Amino acid sequence: MTTLGVVFRPQLPPERLRGMVRAADDAGLAELWLWEDCFLESGIAAASAALAWSERLRVGVGLLPVPLRNVALTTMEAATLHRLFPDRVLLGVGHGVQDWMGQVGARAESPVTLLREHLDAMRALLAGERVTTHGRYVHLDDVALDWPPASAPAVYAGARGPRSLRLTGEAADGTILDASVTPDGVRRARQLVDEGRESAGREGAHPVVVYLLAATGPDAENRLRAELRGEGRDGIEGLGVAGDAEAVADAVRRLADAGADTVVLQPTADEPDPEGFIRFVTDGVAPLTP
Repeated sequence: MTTLGVVFRPQLPPERLRGMVRAADDAGLAELWLWEDCFLESGIAAASAALAWSERLRVGVGLLPVPLRNVALTTMEAATLHRLFPDRVLLGVGHGVQDWMGQVGARAESPVTLLREHLDAMRALLAGERVTTHGRYVHLDDVALDWPPASAPAVYAGARGPRSLRLTGEAADGTILDASVTPDGVRRARQLVDEGRESAGREGAHPVVVYLLAATGPDAENRLRAELRGEGRDGIEGLGVAGDAEAVADAVRRLADAGADTVVLQPTADEPDPEGFIRFVTDGVAPLTP
C-alpha cells in the first residue's frame, strides 16, 4: 500500500500552517511534510505546532540540514517530539543545500562524513545509549538523553548522489528522495540503498519517501513548467505531473512501482489553493492509488 502525503511549502508564511493542518486532519490526509529550507521556516518549531493542532495527522520533516545543527540539540528535539506525539513523527536529516550552508559559515568539507557521524550518534542517543565519540565533525563526551523515546524511532536521511544513497542504506532507517527523481531514478536509488544495507549487514524494512511535484487546475501545466524551468529541470521525461486526479494518480503509481513506499505530493510554490490541494489529494487521488 502506498502512503500519500502533501508538503506544506515554506514559501507560505508560517501563519498559514494551522489552516493547512486543520484541512489535512479534516480530509483524512495520512501525512503532512515540512521543510527546513534556509531562510524560510524552522522544521522543528513548525512540526511541534502542526502536531499539537492535529488529532491524528502524521507530520514529517524532510529534511533537517545537519551542518546547521548540533547533533545533541537535534536529538533532544527529536526525542521530545516523539514522547509528546508517539507514532506521529517522521524526521529526516541531510546535507542541506551547500550554498546555503556556506552563507551561514557551516559548509562541511566532507558532507558525507558529517552525515554519517550525525546519523550514528543520533540513532544511538535515540535508542537510549550513552555516547562518547570524537569524529571529524561530531564530538560527544559521555552524552545520554534523560528522556529518550520509549522505543527507538526511525531516523530518515535525504540523499541524491550514489555515495549518499548508499550511506542512507548503511546508517539511516529510511531514505527521502526529492522531486528531481524520476521513476527510473527511484529504481536506481533503491538499488544503491540496498547495496548500502547489504554492506552493513542490515535487515528489515527500509521505507523510501519520494516527493512528486504536482499541479492541478486550469493553469496546471503552465505552473508546473514554470517551476521546473526555474529550477533548470524543464524537459526531463517523467519529472512532475500536471492534470486531473487520474493523471496524478498514474504518476504516483509509477513511483510506487519503482519502489516508493510513500509519495509526498508537492504543490507548486504558487499553488493558489493549498487547502484545496489537500482535498484534491485525499478525495481525488487517494481512491485511485493502491
